[in-house]
Amino acid sequence: MSKKLSRSALAVAIALTAPSAWSAGFQVSEHSASGLGRAYAGEAAIADNASVMARNPASMSQFEVAQASGALHIVNPEIDITETSTGQKASDVAPIQFVPASFYVSPIDEKLAWGVGLYTVYGVGTDYPDEFLAGDLAGDTALVSVNLNPAVSYKLNDQFSIGAGLNIVYAIAELNRHFGFPAPTNASDKLISMEGTTWGFGWNVGALYELNNNNRFGIAYRSEIGLDFEGDFKDYSGNIVPGDGKATGDLSVPLPAILEVSGFHQLNDTWAVHYSVMWSEWSSFTELKATGSGCSKTNGICFYKNEKYDDSLRYSIGTTYSLNEDWTMRTGFAFDEQAGKSTLSIPDTDRYWFSGGATYQYSPKLSIDAGLTYIHSKSSSFKETSSVSGREFTFDGKGSAYIAAIQANYTF
Repeated sequence: MSKKLSRSALAVAIALTAPSAWSAGFQVSEHSASGLGRAYAGEAAIADNASVMARNPASMSQFEVAQASGALHIVNPEIDITETSTGQKASDVAPIQFVPASFYVSPIDEKLAWGVGLYTVYGVGTDYPDEFLAGDLAGDTALVSVNLNPAVSYKLNDQFSIGAGLNIVYAIAELNRHFGFPAPTNASDKLISMEGTTWGFGWNVGALYELNNNNRFGIAYRSEIGLDFEGDFKDYSGNIVPGDGKATGDLSVPLPAILEVSGFHQLNDTWAVHYSVMWSEWSSFTELKATGSGCSKTNGICFYKNEKYDDSLRYSIGTTYSLNEDWTMRTGFAFDEQAGKSTLSIPDTDRYWFSGGATYQYSPKLSIDAGLTYIHSKSSSFKETSSVSGREFTFDGKGSAYIAAIQANYTF
């Protein structure tokens, strides 16, 4: 793959769906504005618009007519990292991201329905100053993924529905690292760079149980997807690749499996409550390792970084209030468990979501959703050792994030 082609593909993918670095690990939750308003509580059991198929394909059985939904999220993280011994600070290391999503659901008959979604489930983006002293640990890191998700659902009886879908993922990874301290000339001198693309395939299934018209429960599972990138690797140090420093590199990244259990309860004509527990199999993500025969000076290992991740849980609870025929209000709270040990490339930590939102029924066919979330993260302190200098650095990290979303839903 030529570097020109790879960079062109990167630009196209970012235009389609940019990564969000504000859920556990590098998970992206931003699928719908209505879901954002309730902190994504009850997503596997709620069926208020077509976007719910992203979390549970069985929920499509709740639709009596076809519907299309399109959403746009703006994620503004404010993450600051400080190296404690020198006081060097990197501000806003996670850039603002725009995360679009689109969905279509259509019933075929009283029992069978189908749908398709285009959205992202995983992504990360961090961008440190080139002159950062721990340059070989920081630099720029990006994982962009686009997920095409065709799915079907089947209503077994009045209470029980099942669904299944195929996940077709196109992903792009890019990383750049710098010498940092000590460098031959400047700390900002490039050390290595790599970029590549790949396709991955997985599946998702779900079930929906309706106790009665006011109470239902959902469960959904998304399989792990293994991404095997192949692309251009460039060594600027002369210590990895002989000759011109160019080689073909391979990089494997697992996208962890996800299991979600949700409930929805309509308490009366105006109030409803909903909740979710989501489990993510982050223990499958153990390393970032790029290999290639051209990296002959390091026994075929072009780049390596150990990652310490454990399975994590996300808890969320929310309420929905029907103000009148035109307006529906939402609020929600979530606790997102830290998945992995904090690093400069993925500064993970526990997160607390505070969300609110509303739906305006513009016409019988068109509704508009809006959501807003403030995310508070716990401060963290972590250590990393530079492979260039052998020096151990200590970093303090703190941050928060703001997410805003708008969505349109049209019923055919």
